[in-house]
Formats: sequence, C-alpha cells, structure tokens
Amino acid sequence: MIALSKIQDLLNDCRRESVEELAQEAARITRQQFGRAMSLYAPLYLSNFCSSHCTYCGFHSHNPIERLKLTPEQYRQEMQHVHAQGIRNILMLTGESYKHTPLEYLKAAAGVAGEYFQGIALEVHPMHTPEYQELFTVGVDGITVYQETYDRNRYAEVHLSGYKKDYDFRRGTPRRAAQGGMRQMGMGILLGLSAKIAEDLHMLYGHVREMELDFPGVEYALSFPRLRTIKSEEFARCDVDDPLYTKILALTRILFPRVGLNLSTREDPTLRDHLLEIGITRISAGSNTSVGGYSVVAAQDQDPQFDIKDERSVSEIVALLKKRGFDPVFTDWRRIENPPL
Repeated sequence: MIALSKIQDLLNDCRRESVEELAQEAARITRQQFGRAMSLYAPLYLSNFCSSHCTYCGFHSHNPIERLKLTPEQYRQEMQHVHAQGIRNILMLTGESYKHTPLEYLKAAAGVAGEYFQGIALEVHPMHTPEYQELFTVGVDGITVYQETYDRNRYAEVHLSGYKKDYDFRRGTPRRAAQGGMRQMGMGILLGLSAKIAEDLHMLYGHVREMELDFPGVEYALSFPRLRTIKSEEFARCDVDDPLYTKILALTRILFPRVGLNLSTREDPTLRDHLLEIGITRISAGSNTSVGGYSVVAAQDQDPQFDIKDERSVSEIVALLKKRGFDPVFTDWRRIENPPL
C-alpha cells in the first residue's frame, strides 16, 4: 500500500510536469486495461425525504424544501423517459429515510426498473446484509455508498444527526452489501469536505484493498465528487482545483489499474472531455439530480441535490465519444435466469 507521506508529496508537487507525468501514465494503464470503451449511466432520484442532517447536502432534514417521493406510476414514467434516451444502466437514489423509502418500496422500484435497464444500482440509506440479499433477488446488482470523509472528527462535524451520523455502520456498508450478493460496489470520498485530502485518499485506498482481498469477485468503482452549489448557494467550500483533481484521478488509476473510475455531471464539460483520456471508464449523461426531474416535476419547481455543470444530452455525449474514438457502452452484461433444478 502506498505510504501516506508519498500521497502527500504527490499532491503537494505543484509542478506542471508532475501532473502531466501522472496523467500520461494513467492514460497508458487505462487504454491497456479498458481500451476505448466508455460506459454510460444516468441517475434517477426516487425520493428526497431524509432523516439525516448532513450540512453539505440539499436533501438534509433541516433544509426547507418540498419533499417528494415518486409513486409507482411516476417512477415508471421517469424510467421510460431515461430509457428512451438510450440509457440502459440506472443508478436510483433516495434521501436517507428508512420510513419513507423502506425495503419494500426499493424492491418494487427495482422490479419496475428491470423492465427497462440491464444494470440497476442503488445509492440509498445503508442496510443490513439480509436486506441486500432481498434487493439482489429482485434485480439490483450494484450499491454505491461514499464514506464522504474518513476523518472521524470532520465526519462528526458535518453529520449532525440521523443514521448517517454512525461512522462505523456506514463504513461497513460495502462489506454487508457484498455479503448480500452485490456484484458491483461504488465507493469514494466527497472532495472539499475535509482539508486532509491525502489522509482521506490513504484511508479510501486501504478500504478498497480490504474489500478486494475479502471479496475478489466484486467489481469496484471509485468516484471523487467535488462539493457543488445547490441552487447557486454554497453549502460548503471546495478548494480542490482542476489540476489537483486530475492528479487524484491519475494517482488512483495508477494504484488501481482494474478499478472503474466514474465521472458525474457535477464537473464542467471541458474538464470532463479532458479527463476521458486519462482514466475515466464510466460517465453519466443527460442527468437530473431532482426527484421527478426528468418528466414529472417542472424545472422551476425542482429541488436538486446539487447543481450539475454538464447539461449535454445523452445523444450529444455519444456523438462526442465517437468523435474522440471511444466506444459508447450502454450494456455490458445481462442477467441470465437459470431454470429451477
């Protein structure tokens, strides 16, 4: 495992050639391991009810927004809209409310999603292994859960109440999900939340190594979202600039040659286009971060979790990828149901 001091030295090296050297090596490894394939997905928000108070999130329980949970008819409408754009991998998200989005609600939504998408992942409140097993049986194959920051003191400062305040329960979520049968695991940190970036990276890398050793059959993907405004309001600062962000992605690719790297529409289009060549293997497209934002709720009435920066449509992203010599991948696997013995 790379030493914390080495990570700190790499991040502190402000020379332009330092970024370029890392980027070139990361690009070489990515082409070697993944070729020119680029997977696409879209988020779909089912609910913004939340019982946790996380100071940086637009859905937190103390934020006076209109709360909404999609009905089965509404989330089917949203799924039809996303499917019509060509997307076949969906990430369904909710606020962290066991009361408003219980297991049965998530299972029902996953069942409908299976009619439209080959890949179904969830980014919802942490659960126990038996619950993940039930979700797996109805078609969910991936779980995304970010620790946000591995700095326990900073974690306590920004997670003021609710289930998410339990650091250890959240950290154990990838393990419980893997034990429940999930084949894909999304992990990461929220850049800008803690000033101790090198420490956060070191702890994240160790967490991933731990999971790889215990669950080698799971596919891992890492994300490094940066704090963003919410309706143009800053909930917290993010001092991670583009060169540092590029360096973090490149370093991660070098250390984890086979791990997927995701890039969301939080990032500026120009930067997203540049990072395609360095280490990214999966990008979102045509995204909306509001509940019902695709087809149910009018734009002026939406309350996003965060503001997006890349508003290009799926077709525009596909055209860009093809122009740059990438192969857009909408489906890379299909579930095959075995007949009963």
